[in-house]
Amino acid sequence: MDQGRMCPKCNGRMETGFTVDTTLGSYLPTIWVEGEPERSFRTLIKIRDKTRRRVNSYRCADCGFLELYALEEWSLKFPK
Repeated sequence: MDQGRMCPKCNGRMETGFTVDTTLGSYLPTIWVEGEPERSFRTLIKIRDKTRRRVNSYRCADCGFLELYALEEWSLKFPK
């Protein structure tokens, strides 16, 4: 939990968390992709060769306000 973050709406305490996307029965962290969406026949949207960043989120424990950040690059490749 990020103890130092305060809500910009009500000044309540912000909690660290994440949002989840579901795909084919799996769960993945939400990612931000640079540029406009481009259609792809196989994957519906092209993201190859585009910068991807994992979306980190913070939620106010008092009012529920969500704040999202996409700071760190994220790869779809998993270690072997």
